[in-house]
Amino acid sequence: MKHRIFIILTLLLAGFSLSVHAQQSEPQKRHITPVKPSTNKTLSPERGTDDKIIERYVMGDTLSALEEIRKDSLRRIYPHYPKLTDVAFGINIIDPLLMAFGQKYTSIDLSATLNMWNRLQPVIELGVGWAKNSPDGMNFTYKGKISPFVRIGANYNFLFKNDPKYQFYAGLRLGFSFFKYDITNISYHNGYWHEDVPLSIKGESSHALWGSLVAGMRVHVWQNISAGWQVKYQGVFNYKKNTHSDPWFVPGFGKRDRKFAFGFSIYYTLPLMRDRWPVKDINKPKKPPK
Repeated sequence: MKHRIFIILTLLLAGFSLSVHAQQSEPQKRHITPVKPSTNKTLSPERGTDDKIIERYVMGDTLSALEEIRKDSLRRIYPHYPKLTDVAFGINIIDPLLMAFGQKYTSIDLSATLNMWNRLQPVIELGVGWAKNSPDGMNFTYKGKISPFVRIGANYNFLFKNDPKYQFYAGLRLGFSFFKYDITNISYHNGYWHEDVPLSIKGESSHALWGSLVAGMRVHVWQNISAGWQVKYQGVFNYKKNTHSDPWFVPGFGKRDRKFAFGFSIYYTLPLMRDRWPVKDINKPKKPPK
């Protein structure tokens, strides 16, 4: 009986050993994750791409090449003009034209505008103004002598992505003028003598400080010549009052109570750092690679 049990256990152990050996001898199967064809596709650069970027594609540096194309696309969408883009010299001719049609005062000013990055534009305006007015139904003549004025400020060009020849901007101005004026042909009625007595107030001097909100546009006309329009909302901060009179006209501002003013100027523009300007088709961004 004991011999039978020993034989059975021996046979069972032999069978188990053969089974384990058979399992170890079988080759193990690898589990491979399938790759979609679209993820294994090499993207080719767009026609017209820079040679250096194409070299990166050829060398297999696809990620770096795509990053460079992305940066190039941003440069095309947001072109970067050099710090000193151009300088424009202008002359405002609207007041002389209006004076020819009956306006009683005028101002002529020259301006210099420095265009930085085709966005921020510091401006200085220098000029002279004068006036002569005999109001209907009034008994005096106001004569503002030729006097200088200055305005300083800055514009912001909203069309900074476009060619500097075309601009739409808003800005601020601060103006100052020191001037003199006469009031003559004053007719004063003397109640005692029952007659009109002529009076004159001459050599009155004053000064004024004012500010303006400006909106304007500029368009190209021919070669370096352009034309521009401006509308201003303005107000006098303070002015000198005299004992016997107040100034009616402020050079560079207009009538003292004037809230709106308009300008029309002719400009001559000198490009600066032209070799660093974006290419002409800067506003036509290329399509990103698929």
